[in-house]
Amino acid sequence: MIATKQPVLRRFWYPVMPLAKLKDGPQPFTLLGSDIVLWRAADGTIACLKDRCCHRTARLSLGFLEGGRLVCGYHGWTYRPDGVCVRIPQRANPENVSDSVRVPAYRAAERYGYVWVALDEPLTGIPEFDEAVAPGFRKVDQFYETWNIGAFRLMENSFDAAHIAFVHRKTFGNVDRPRTDGHRDLRQTPYGFETVNESQVKVRGELAHKAVHTESGDTVRRSRSTWYMPFVRRTSITYPHGLVHAIVTCATPMTDRSAMILQWAYRNDTAAEVDDAEVIAFDRAITLEDKRILEGCDPDVPLADEDGEEMHMHTDHPGVVMRRMFAKLLADHGESEQRSA
Repeated sequence: MIATKQPVLRRFWYPVMPLAKLKDGPQPFTLLGSDIVLWRAADGTIACLKDRCCHRTARLSLGFLEGGRLVCGYHGWTYRPDGVCVRIPQRANPENVSDSVRVPAYRAAERYGYVWVALDEPLTGIPEFDEAVAPGFRKVDQFYETWNIGAFRLMENSFDAAHIAFVHRKTFGNVDRPRTDGHRDLRQTPYGFETVNESQVKVRGELAHKAVHTESGDTVRRSRSTWYMPFVRRTSITYPHGLVHAIVTCATPMTDRSAMILQWAYRNDTAAEVDDAEVIAFDRAITLEDKRILEGCDPDVPLADEDGEEMHMHTDHPGVVMRRMFAKLLADHGESEQRSA
């Protein structure tokens, strides 16, 4: 499945960048192959338009803001947050512009410190994370960056218990104990699922020991994970001594072969125990191990749930369920699976 070629995927919310970036003026982004521009309007809301002036197709993100409106840097045409052009300075009466002179506008919202965008009428809301409002938890923003992967590959990897022993053998994987039952008790929701997993892991290095509050090399990770269709994952990891480390990972599809990866964490300890930089460094080492492997995988994930183009094993069950649910989503909206040439 090629995400940019499936129109129904435009009907979900995607995080695209930290809110702080809007302080620097209009910001460009490519979402599902569509070029958009974002800025904060005069009333404080976030505006999102197609990143093309309707005059000569200049990128509006190369323009500037004037009174909360976006001015094209090419000829000065000025746009309201709803996409309507309200000023053409070359005219005798610059403000005498028909409402038909406009560019497409999209939905934008702010949540969890990030800008979220939906290109069409959303089928679901922005995901809700319990730890975001639970007392005793702090939020640690970790990273956002472009990976050369298909967004589906990262979501599938997030629920793949079998890869831990090998991909993460230098951080917490245990190659001596590769067998796993995978994720258990999978419960589907209308747009996703919840599942649990328990893994025997080996903690290595001073940083890792501090991050998970343990002095022993061997420990148990009990996780409860949620998949929010299409490409958001939250996993809450509980260690035997009570530490909860909940990770939110979002793979926002940009092009056929690239995705913006955003990740943050919630923890029920304090910065005095483990500061933010140490939490980030611990998770960063793990995600870079994933990135190294996933960037070598084909970004076009087939939705077939039986052995064929790709083979399956019992621990692939969450990924197989994802394939089935995506296939049903496409069928319910009259679409067929689009594949790379």
